[in-house]
Amino acid sequence: MSLTGSDRVGAGRATRSLAALAVVAIAGLSVAGCSAWGTAAGAGAVGVTAAQTEKGFRRSVADTEIRLAINDLWFKADEEMFRKVNLQVQEQRVLLSGNVPQPEQRVEAVRLAWQAPGVREVINEIEVNDTSGLNDAARDSWISAQLRTTLVFDREISSINYSIETVNQAIFIMGVAQSEAELNRVVGHAKDIAYVRRVVSYALLKDDPARSS
Repeated sequence: MSLTGSDRVGAGRATRSLAALAVVAIAGLSVAGCSAWGTAAGAGAVGVTAAQTEKGFRRSVADTEIRLAINDLWFKADEEMFRKVNLQVQEQRVLLSGNVPQPEQRVEAVRLAWQAPGVREVINEIEVNDTSGLNDAARDSWISAQLRTTLVFDREISSINYSIETVNQAIFIMGVAQSEAELNRVVGHAKDIAYVRRVVSYALLKDDPARSS
């Protein structure tokens, strides 16, 4: 089957758009694959679903650039810190969580996060705790998976707009909520999951003035 000139132009544009998305996804995964599962999933999702999220493609790319920059700074400074600290980035707001054995690592993770170009806010939820083990990590991963699955199948929630991390059975939620009712559903689902000790939401409402600052 032959293509007309206009068809070829359209196909070329579509190919370039897909290529751009792939570059963002691969770039995110290349760094995030070495860190926590939540970071890897979040970085990959940016490239693949950026156009579908509430924040859109431009903000998604900016968040990916921030994530890559912070991960690079952490890796160069302290490999253990890089492995143990979780990173969520939503509209240039950075949420840090996880466990580190030394108080100095907690301070350094925050300091380096602020060095990434474009960061507007850094939220520190890192705990100084050297007692968590494989069983704790497995339970945290199970909790996150349970919540993500529940959000996907809830038709009243736009799950693609949320980022989830669980540390020491505490769920941290980032993202953009379509309404307060939707956010309340997300938090309610999180609280209903077995073993969850607390739920912390840093998600913003769609019309929150902080999103345009």
